[in-house]
Amino acid sequence: MASQGIIFDIKKYAIHDGPGIRTTIFFKGCPMDCWWCHNPESQEKELKPFINLLKTSSVNNCDNDGEPIGRIVSVKETMKEIKKDLVFYEESEGGVSFSGGEPLMQKDFLNELLICCKKNGLHTTLDTAGCVSKEIILQIAPNVDLFLYDLKLIDDKKHQKYTGISNKEILENLLLLSDLKYNIVIRIPVIPTINDSLVDIADFGKFIQKLNIIRIDLLPYHTIGEEKYKRLKKVNRMKEIIPPSKERIEEIKKQLESFDLNVSIEV
Repeated sequence: MASQGIIFDIKKYAIHDGPGIRTTIFFKGCPMDCWWCHNPESQEKELKPFINLLKTSSVNNCDNDGEPIGRIVSVKETMKEIKKDLVFYEESEGGVSFSGGEPLMQKDFLNELLICCKKNGLHTTLDTAGCVSKEIILQIAPNVDLFLYDLKLIDDKKHQKYTGISNKEILENLLLLSDLKYNIVIRIPVIPTINDSLVDIADFGKFIQKLNIIRIDLLPYHTIGEEKYKRLKKVNRMKEIIPPSKERIEEIKKQLESFDLNVSIEV
């Protein structure tokens, strides 16, 4: 068991990462390289510097001027931070959420935290893309009250192109969790020109309609993470992509609802 892990943020009073008021722990490291990732600082597990553009000089470029992204934390100190807001969890029927990055990349640290949360009577939510082995999913699942399952694309070739990995394991794990009747909300990031065509949405509908899920949450693409790519000196592959209109998101919602699915739009 791992008594320590690497995180890059703790968000208090979160209201979009599960029911009620929550504390969200953001884990470092992700096996995917999604073109549209709005937390590119989460992708590498290593504590690499985050360039401070405000301090960067046009004369010397100050390439090494930055502080490491993330920090090593213990289960004990993380739980201490979580417990500070017990009253808010109780009043709002909230709890603790684990996001990233991909939390399952640090499975032992994650599982220790999940077990501690359950011992303290806290509702647990895991935001994951499910890109791990079936064995890891089965190890973690009993201590998760709600899965926020990120589904990017159904077409495997497109998934490999835009995320860097196959979705075979992802879809298999989603089917497994559904068969075992865990609580699942599927999250679909709506990315113009990548996964928002009529065919793509129909693929989502056909696959998801055979699952036992609570609902689908549509997450419209946004450009909030643009500045992070500059600070990380990473190439932004989404420069020319315009966020979807409200009208287009509503059309996608209606198309998915035609498969007898419960669909909401996250704002």
